[in-house]
Amino acid sequence: MYARVDSFGVFGIQAYPVQVEATIVNALPAFEIVGLPGAAVKESRDRVKAACLNCDFTFPLGKITVNLAPADMKKEGPLYDLPIFIALLQASGVLPKEEGHKSAFMGELSLNGEVRPVNGVLSMVLCAKKEGFTRVFIPRANALEGAVVSGIEVYAIGHVCQLVDFLTHKTVLQPQQPIPFDEQELCFLNDFADVKGQYEAKRAAEICASGGHNMLLIGPPGAGKSMIASRMASILPPMCFEEAMQTTQIYSVAGKLPSQAGLIRHRPFRAPHHSISPAGLCGGGATPKPGELSLAHNGVLFLDELPEFSRTAMEILRQPLESGEVTIARARGSVTYPCKVMFIAAMNPCPCGYFGHPTKACTCSPQKRMQYIAKVSGPLLDRVDIHVEVLPVPFEQLADKTPGESSREILKRVIAARAIQQKRYASTGIFTNAQLDGNLLQMHCKMTEKAAKTLKIAFERTGMSARGYTKVLKVARTIADMEKTVIIDNEEILEAIQYRSLDRKYWGCT
Repeated sequence: MYARVDSFGVFGIQAYPVQVEATIVNALPAFEIVGLPGAAVKESRDRVKAACLNCDFTFPLGKITVNLAPADMKKEGPLYDLPIFIALLQASGVLPKEEGHKSAFMGELSLNGEVRPVNGVLSMVLCAKKEGFTRVFIPRANALEGAVVSGIEVYAIGHVCQLVDFLTHKTVLQPQQPIPFDEQELCFLNDFADVKGQYEAKRAAEICASGGHNMLLIGPPGAGKSMIASRMASILPPMCFEEAMQTTQIYSVAGKLPSQAGLIRHRPFRAPHHSISPAGLCGGGATPKPGELSLAHNGVLFLDELPEFSRTAMEILRQPLESGEVTIARARGSVTYPCKVMFIAAMNPCPCGYFGHPTKACTCSPQKRMQYIAKVSGPLLDRVDIHVEVLPVPFEQLADKTPGESSREILKRVIAARAIQQKRYASTGIFTNAQLDGNLLQMHCKMTEKAAKTLKIAFERTGMSARGYTKVLKVARTIADMEKTVIIDNEEILEAIQYRSLDRKYWGCT
């Protein structure tokens, strides 16, 4: 007696087809699962057997062999419980073998037959559609996530008896209906209207949001660095459907998708603690999982108290910030996770935090200050487009009852600047000025003669690196877009150069 049921596995954020084969032969009772099963997959034997008995199905006697093909791919997680259960019922004759449909099954079983949620459902449903499946059966808790994919019937199952009755035509189930996606759905939980003063920092934040640039905020404690950073997501344009799908795939695979959520509709904001490990930040583990960097994909990654992070954790960011993806190599293969993020960092200028404070004296020795500031390396600093000094807000501005400019108003200008970039870079594969490189940089960053002369003087006098030069050009291009000018003028270059001055002040480099 033989049966075959289709399912899927996930490696990285991509799914691949898995065929669950079951055979029952007359021999001493045994239950073996082969095909490189992980620990959770091996334990499916006990869950499936208990679910059969507790739901009044006859558990087949004899030697049961379940094969998960392809056999050279490691199978992880409890998602094969449901397809193994269905394969055994088909092999024992309880369920008819399917005809006229190409179905796939995925889900974990409880001992009483309930179908529990699993990770990576969105990736698996996308793969099912690509492979030509007509319908998939997924846990009820994953219903909204799976129904995001159009062009395939998605059935939400709460209990195995419900599924068996449907497959034997005793009951009728309706496919899950997706929730319409609204690109204009916005959220302003943290609003820039709450920020008093700090006009220079807010201007820099708007430039970052308009061009997708990275930013470093440096200043004494209590000046508002974290407050500004936590509001960055509120002035980023809403995600389009493709961006929402990419972000949701990552959260689904990582097991961090909120319950009853179909899509991640708002740009993520991730702020890990400085005690995080390099693997926690960029991803890793024996079975690779996305890190905070990938969980911030299409959103903001905020590292507060930057020098307190381990040197390894900071330096591991260098390549992903440039390429927009992080690759994790393991013996069984390499996994690539997308990580196109807006990187925002905040730090104090010294261990006590008061170096450069207008009223409080710094108690750190010059040597301690240099040791502290040197924790942030030049190569990492060079990958940050905009450096902003955040000084304490005067009492008059703090006591002012007039609300500041709201995130909604700033967002209107950001969207207008992004629209210019989208039109300019149509069909080039890039979307913001921060992604400019090579010939496109020269093509779209034309300057007036005076602006070019100013940039040359700054380059020669400050010892600016080649990367620093391109960062200044990109930021100037964004400022010009905000001013709706085609050619970069001297004022835009001067402002962009100003945002590269703090590295020389504190680190003595550019």
